[in-house]
Amino acid sequence: INHIVHNGGLYKRPFNEAFEETPMLVAVLTYVGYGVLTLFGYLRDFMRQWKIEKCQNATEREEQKDFVPLYQDFENFYNRNLYMRIRDSWNRPICSVPGAKVDMMERVSHDYNWTFTYTGRVVKDIINMGSYNYLGFAQKAGTCQEAAAEVLSHYGAGVCSTRQEMGNLDKHEELEKLVARFLGVESAMAYGMGFATNSMNIPALVGKGCLILSDELNHASLVLGARLSGATIRIFKHNNMQSLEKLLKDAIVHGQPRTRRPWKKILILVEGIYSMEGSIVRLPEVIALKKKYKSYLYLDEAHSIGALGPSGRGVVEYFGLSPEDVDVMMGTFTKSFGAAGGYIGGKKELIDYLRTYSHSAVYATSLSPPVVEQIITSMKCIMGEDGTTVGKARVQQLAENTRYFRRRLKEMGFIIYGNEDSPVVPLMLYMPAKIGAFGREMLKRNIGVVVVGFPATPIIESRARFCLSAAHTKEMLDTALKEINEVGDLLQLKYSRHRLVPLLDRPFDETTYEETED
Repeated sequence: INHIVHNGGLYKRPFNEAFEETPMLVAVLTYVGYGVLTLFGYLRDFMRQWKIEKCQNATEREEQKDFVPLYQDFENFYNRNLYMRIRDSWNRPICSVPGAKVDMMERVSHDYNWTFTYTGRVVKDIINMGSYNYLGFAQKAGTCQEAAAEVLSHYGAGVCSTRQEMGNLDKHEELEKLVARFLGVESAMAYGMGFATNSMNIPALVGKGCLILSDELNHASLVLGARLSGATIRIFKHNNMQSLEKLLKDAIVHGQPRTRRPWKKILILVEGIYSMEGSIVRLPEVIALKKKYKSYLYLDEAHSIGALGPSGRGVVEYFGLSPEDVDVMMGTFTKSFGAAGGYIGGKKELIDYLRTYSHSAVYATSLSPPVVEQIITSMKCIMGEDGTTVGKARVQQLAENTRYFRRRLKEMGFIIYGNEDSPVVPLMLYMPAKIGAFGREMLKRNIGVVVVGFPATPIIESRARFCLSAAHTKEMLDTALKEINEVGDLLQLKYSRHRLVPLLDRPFDETTYEETED
């Protein structure tokens, strides 16, 4: 389904997303494939139980045999009998900077992926199509590396304390002022871990008697934070504003269950770029609904900060909106900035409150000084405060690489999900056997890719996920595309029934959903 949106002037630019429907035959064959694997899984479990086949998975000790099983559930069954067959596609050991090309340690398995042995050989110059190195700041030479090395010699590697005790360095203060300026907000706070920025701060903002409205495809950190908060959670369909508005209406009309009292507060949780779908949040519509129903908005910009917008300031700048319209702006330094940690930006009152009540702020060790310097140097580069136009050029290069790569894949006949401006590019594989086959075939051709299956995606929507970088040259992308095309023919992955055609001009007086015909 192609979404072409302008919605009554809310959007200042075209908003094009594609989610082509799974072909019926492919869906049926995918279910059959999982059915066969499950059948053989039960057969192998039977053989392991009777010692016909060696059992290498985690089991209870002999004296605990009469206990309620600790490990035997579907997830564990899936790991033993399905995941283990293709386990070599994950956790591959990299022994270089995760730049445009990487070096990888070769490993082999002699027991069907239960254990791995390293051969001692290093595979050089693999084109890296999987790291979140959107702006190419993951590098071992250059201004960022030099600045981080200088700070390391002056401050050391660790802080050994929390921000509230002896771990508040001048560098941390400098970083937070810079982040606030970069985002265009009153104040900001930095944290040592991106995942914990979500999971530990949401419980500080909402609690019992509050309502969280969460997109169904939100990241695990947002889901965990929502669960830990104790607030009531309701899920709306992915990027579906009708579904969100219905939940908002119901929440205001009916209030809390049983008592019918009004909710203390309503918090909407969304992401800038969804890391598995490659879609961009419909932020103008979300903000319009937020204002209409007097709720709060929490925006996770982990993948969009640095990667979207003319100057890399994320999805808010991409849509030409004001940062004041977003109550809580969250993002991470782990992707576009080539570092670690996360941040929250917003009004000064919000940040002062979080400094006191956030578990991440009170109990977690401060960010490492060299990491802080990496963030400061890369952010100043993006803002142009280093006296060069390198940062702006990287943002533009990423946008060009994204559009080129997506267009070429669609022309080849692959089903590609997401927004045309998203540097996260999911290529649909569907069938379980093709997950491992695609990863292995690409590695044979010196292309490193990430393949994704259940439980990170719905069980029939397995995919390869490419992450583009400003560090990728056109020659690298053309090499990768050539090999992807070959592997696509070899594995018969070109499922799309709708070759890329120019978008039709249409009036943009309201949201239109164009459903492509079979």
